[in-house]
Amino acid sequence: MGMNETFLQVVEGVRRPRVTLLVILKGNTHTDTAYKLASHLSSFLSVVGELLLLWGTLALLQLAGSCPEKCHCHSSSRSIDCSRRGLADVPQDLPPQTQTLLLQDNQIGQLPAFAFRSVPQLTTLNLGNNSLSHLAAGVFHGLQHLQVLNLTQNSLHFLESRLFHSLPQLRELDLSSNDIRHLPTSPGKPWQNLTVFAVQQNQLQHLDRALLESMPRVRLLLLKDNLWKCNCHLLSLKLWLEKFIYKGGVTDSVICASPDTWKGEDLLKIPHELYQPCPFPSPDVGSSRGQQLGSAHQPVPVSPETHSLGERDPSECELKPKPRPTSLRHAVATVIITGIVCGIVCLMMLAAAIYGCTYAAITAQYHGGRLAQTNEPVKMEGKELYASSPA
Repeated sequence: MGMNETFLQVVEGVRRPRVTLLVILKGNTHTDTAYKLASHLSSFLSVVGELLLLWGTLALLQLAGSCPEKCHCHSSSRSIDCSRRGLADVPQDLPPQTQTLLLQDNQIGQLPAFAFRSVPQLTTLNLGNNSLSHLAAGVFHGLQHLQVLNLTQNSLHFLESRLFHSLPQLRELDLSSNDIRHLPTSPGKPWQNLTVFAVQQNQLQHLDRALLESMPRVRLLLLKDNLWKCNCHLLSLKLWLEKFIYKGGVTDSVICASPDTWKGEDLLKIPHELYQPCPFPSPDVGSSRGQQLGSAHQPVPVSPETHSLGERDPSECELKPKPRPTSLRHAVATVIITGIVCGIVCLMMLAAAIYGCTYAAITAQYHGGRLAQTNEPVKMEGKELYASSPA
């Protein structure tokens, strides 16, 4: 057996069990050194295999041991179910590989900043049916891959505009069944990828069009069961919804809760002509407010409602009767101008009547002369016939 052939058998034997490798080399007088080398190599491979097996076992044990005590972990789907466990806080020992975290139907009342820093790979988070009344601006910081966020059936009153800045991949946001009265007008770029937005069963009266325009990819919009105030501010929402439906979007009904004129009516069925543009604040009012602020040197608290409406009082949007002229000079000028216009119109009508009568008289006289000329030959012929008749 040559040296090359023996070397090939040794290499092939490394891939086989150790006993097979020793049988190939046994009795070969030219390969004593190769035999010893292969023996040591086979022993080394066996040790490496045992170490790999031990490492895999330890990894599985570590994954199983990192599952929170009151939760149920699914390693295959990388999901953790902690629903209906009576939890008051988010579990701290969550596996970092978690992609789905279910925390609904618990008693979680507060979430600190960086509450989910231990699960940076999270794509789905369900916090429905808890006792959340406020969310800190940095509560979702670090969730760069989150796509589905469920916050239904909580006690949220408002949402800060910076709340979703750390969620660039957000696709679905459900805020239904809360006490939300105002939504941020400029949530920023994170809502550009949003396809589902639900705010059913809240306390919303208005919805700024800037918020809707910040989600160009939305395809499902749920707005039912809110306290919609169908005044001039809601006209922009009506126009946006009509365009949204025309492009294939899906939405539910927006039923007016006030004023009494439109109570119970569907916003999309009210004609545009019955709405009027919202009046801008009077410059005099703004200057007087500025003087008051300059004299007091104290900031005036701005309510969230006033901020969401563009710092305009909602009462300014009610349909009001046109005020009467406050200046007597303007009223007298209006009466004089109206009288002059009416006089000119009357003179024009009188001139038209005179012209019509004159034209009628001339026409009648012309037709009368023609008729007299036509009857004269007839009379002359009658006389001649009478004269030539026998006696």
